[in-house]
Amino acid sequence: MSKSAEISVFHPNPAPLNAAILVLDDCNTLSFAAAVDPMRAANRRAGKSLFKWQFYTATQAPANLTSGLQINGLPIDQLLRCDLLLIVAGFRLEEQATPQLLASLRRFHAAGTTLAAIDGGPWFLAQAGLLDGQTATTHWEDIEKFAQRFPQVTTVKDRFCLSGRIATSGGASPCIDMMLYLIETRFGAELARRVSSAFLYDPLPASSQRPISLPRTIRLHPQLTKALDLMSQTLDTPLPIPRIAAKTGLSTRTLELNFQTHLRSSPKATYLKMRLEEALRLATDTHMPVREIALATGFNSPTSFARSFRQAHGTSVRAIRQTRG
Repeated sequence: MSKSAEISVFHPNPAPLNAAILVLDDCNTLSFAAAVDPMRAANRRAGKSLFKWQFYTATQAPANLTSGLQINGLPIDQLLRCDLLLIVAGFRLEEQATPQLLASLRRFHAAGTTLAAIDGGPWFLAQAGLLDGQTATTHWEDIEKFAQRFPQVTTVKDRFCLSGRIATSGGASPCIDMMLYLIETRFGAELARRVSSAFLYDPLPASSQRPISLPRTIRLHPQLTKALDLMSQTLDTPLPIPRIAAKTGLSTRTLELNFQTHLRSSPKATYLKMRLEEALRLATDTHMPVREIALATGFNSPTSFARSFRQAHGTSVRAIRQTRG
């Protein structure tokens, strides 16, 4: 392979970028748009075609998004070359990881293409063996499962990360961060700023993914953000609030005042809400036994968990799963 084939597209280069967007069934519309619209906006703001792209699907059939939208495209095995392949995926990852699709991903990687996987996309790269020895991330809901499934990958909770010619990101918002970084590194910070302004989007500083969205004003309070990050990373083994305060460099009283001022909630109540939101996700999206869900969200007593879950969500795990069928 030539030396140039080892260079990622995340480097300064004024030449137009030829991109292909592989859209998988059951991906989210926002993740799809987060991959496409920054390129469109960059072209518009620059007044020329810095990005050219075409849509591809895994088979001859259109890709069906979770919103009901259909994306038509050529089958990915008909694509001969591109500079950047964006892989947008969401659900039913195992089912869609066919030998033919994984072979196509290996072919592009061997040809020197930069691969950027979004939301569920990193699963396909990992199953193709392309993330072995690399650093990667995925959507925060699946990070722990991803790390267990692919121990040969260094899994991080970053919003997006680059590793050689491979980029991986979480869902829609981290994807926008990644695309703005691509625009900045390739075509300059001023264009990236103008594209960001077009969306009224304020990129987050480098941080990990967390299971709650923060009000914009909280971004100006790094100690509060750090406290929330600590909470999101320890849902299974909750830390005492004084310890969280100490880790952020604040007194317990000051931390409590900051939470009340900016979140209208105490640290303890916020922590509990985060744990019970994760419990709801596990009840809805997995088949984990109730006791395992309780342990995964910091409840040693099944009775206490059941009571707290019902108070928060007005129902039980069992009732949710019966409704789901």
